[in-house]
Amino acid sequence: MANRVLDTIMERAEQIRELGPANEALGRLDDKAASILRESGAIRLLQPKEYGGLEAHPREFAETVMGIASLDGSTGWISGIVGVHPWEMAYADQKVREEIWGEDPDTWIASPYAPMGIARPVDGGYVFNGRWQFSSGTDHCDWIFLGGMLGDAEGKMAQPPRSLHLILPRSDYEIVEDSWDVAGLKGTGSKDIIVKDAFVPTYRTLEYNKVVDGSAPREAGLTNPSYLMPFSTVFPLGITSAVIGIAEGALHHHLAYQRSRVQITGTRIKDDPYVLYAISEAAEEIKASRTALLDNCSRMYDMVASGHVPTFAERAAGRRTQVRAAWRAVQAMNEIVVRSGGNAMRNDNPIQRFWRDAHVGLAHAIHVPGSVYHVSALTDLDIEPPQGPMRSMI
Repeated sequence: MANRVLDTIMERAEQIRELGPANEALGRLDDKAASILRESGAIRLLQPKEYGGLEAHPREFAETVMGIASLDGSTGWISGIVGVHPWEMAYADQKVREEIWGEDPDTWIASPYAPMGIARPVDGGYVFNGRWQFSSGTDHCDWIFLGGMLGDAEGKMAQPPRSLHLILPRSDYEIVEDSWDVAGLKGTGSKDIIVKDAFVPTYRTLEYNKVVDGSAPREAGLTNPSYLMPFSTVFPLGITSAVIGIAEGALHHHLAYQRSRVQITGTRIKDDPYVLYAISEAAEEIKASRTALLDNCSRMYDMVASGHVPTFAERAAGRRTQVRAAWRAVQAMNEIVVRSGGNAMRNDNPIQRFWRDAHVGLAHAIHVPGSVYHVSALTDLDIEPPQGPMRSMI
């Protein structure tokens, strides 16, 4: 079946490419870039059909994010981050889904999920306070997922710790302007969020543990395998797909730039075997990253479609694949960028923007390899990893 959304994106590829510098200058997506994403349906790929979504295979979602990111890193990043939120919203309470999408299926939802707030229990819900960083695409969103810790009656963290995902409308939080001043992915507008004494009714919350262990969608009665896949597979998928797509974009611009370039020594690139070797090696490494990530996604989908609930060890192995795919792609990209010459670092050359965007994307917490590799190795050795932060997001 044709990839309808990606086909639509590629019909407007030049527009997306051309808007890259404007996104960066604005420090958020240009309204035109956001409109192209809305019109293409990219943000509705994982959205339930009941609310105008496409319920696409997560592989199609990843391929679309890669394609967009290869045109412009920030636009691709938003398609991956904002685009994954409808997947979780699919198993939230129907009342909040109706509030968000009942009148407009193109309503966007922001995040972040980091538990930087405290939710104090009150009758009917919680009083919520906190400050969060890195709310990508937030200027174009009308609702938000925020991570929080359950509080006690005094508003301090309850013990034992218990994490929630809370869902708030735009009227209940503040976007902090000028809080996104970074080296790359500038056009994502990943600004800070502040919540002060917002009341969040219980139906607008999800238990983090049930999201991660996969019981939340099952308790909601969902049967589409896409929604039964592990959160630790689907949530990182949009982020890592964007990073790989950005590396593919860097390769595209590198090839276009090198095609007729003459080095300061007078040697044409086409006659330099060392640069040609680096190009081929990088192209294969980036392709391997793409293949590994998509294969991991498809295998997880097939597991749950067969009725299997992925084990902790299987989830850890999937995270290892995802993390390594991101690092492999960026490391390969580095090998060609450093062979692009000094003029590639000029602000009018897109190579340097893709290079910066890729490194900022790799710095996302979901790509930190230490604990993921540690836990995955322990499970390979049939050793139970210790409880605590090391098991987080697996």
